[in-house]
Amino acid sequence: MKDLIETIVKPLVDFPEDVHVLVTEDDSRITYLLSVNKTDMGKVIGKQGRVAKAIRTVVYAAGSSQQKKIFLEIGE
Repeated sequence: MKDLIETIVKPLVDFPEDVHVLVTEDDSRITYLLSVNKTDMGKVIGKQGRVAKAIRTVVYAAGSSQQKKIFLEIGE
């Protein structure tokens, strides 16, 4: 899943080397924290959050077979 997120996000940004995904997991959920360069934040979020929503949709669909809930958080 981490590779999927990076594959989606890296072509969108100006600084692909600054794209990092941190994974935290507990009993009922898996959280992916996506961090990008400060100047690329707008590209990842998109107008009215459309790009971020599309990324989340793909990630949630890919993780639907797992028993745990999946969350994607976007930060710097």
